[in-house]
Amino acid sequence: MAGNRQAIQSRIRSVKSTKKITKAMQMIANAKLAKSRKKMESNRFYAGELQKLVTEILHSEEPFESRFLREHTSGRAYTIFFCSDLSLCGGYNANVVKFAQQNLSKEDPILIIGTHAYNQLVREGFNVVNDGPISVDALDEPALTKAISTAVDLYLDDEVGKVQICYTRFVNTMTFEPTLDVLIPYDDAHIADDAAGKRLTEIIFDPSIDEVLDNLIVQMIQNVAYAHALETKTAEQGARRLAMETATDNAEELEEKLVLQFNQARQAAITQELTEIVGTANAL
Repeated sequence: MAGNRQAIQSRIRSVKSTKKITKAMQMIANAKLAKSRKKMESNRFYAGELQKLVTEILHSEEPFESRFLREHTSGRAYTIFFCSDLSLCGGYNANVVKFAQQNLSKEDPILIIGTHAYNQLVREGFNVVNDGPISVDALDEPALTKAISTAVDLYLDDEVGKVQICYTRFVNTMTFEPTLDVLIPYDDAHIADDAAGKRLTEIIFDPSIDEVLDNLIVQMIQNVAYAHALETKTAEQGARRLAMETATDNAEELEEKLVLQFNQARQAAITQELTEIVGTANAL
């Protein structure tokens, strides 16, 4: 009986230690989430305004041609895939990998940003173009711009017919959805009707509407890609905060059960000792 109580006490100490770690990780993730979310929302407005401006030009009465709107013979898609560098974030990585397995072709080129899923997708035979893992935490805007420029060049050379991003959309602090967004060819179907219905009037395009549109589309897809990168990081921190909160709650629940077991074992031991004392006294 004493050995059983000691084992329960040992488990209680272990659970308390684990709870301290998960609680600390939850607080860190919560702080990172607030910081990342603020940055994401600030950049999201700028990316949205760029998309609206491009949409207004596309719906204007001015005649135009764009390299980013023409038909391509290549049916391949170039995908920039975002995952996390670390685990301990619930089903975040598993969900985005499963989404890739269901929606991406293994023959098409894929650039993986984030170290967690790199080896798995390479083992599964995906056409991974990067030679080694690229850290998503170390990724900055210039590095992402360079990656986007490489993808755009492949598109303009007709080596791929589509450039897209596979990322995790931050819906709210409890919901994160793997999403596939096509950058080019540009489709304005997802822009609000009020923006799509606008007409540009009394605007002079210099040097020409075609060059202005091409430059705007390049800026737009680079900024949209950066916005998706920020959203992915925000979703990761949200998923990690939620996972650590769940782990902390489970640890507290397990601790309560173990304390109850310990008290029951101690009570049983005391009852047994009292019974033995009374029995001994009666025998005398």
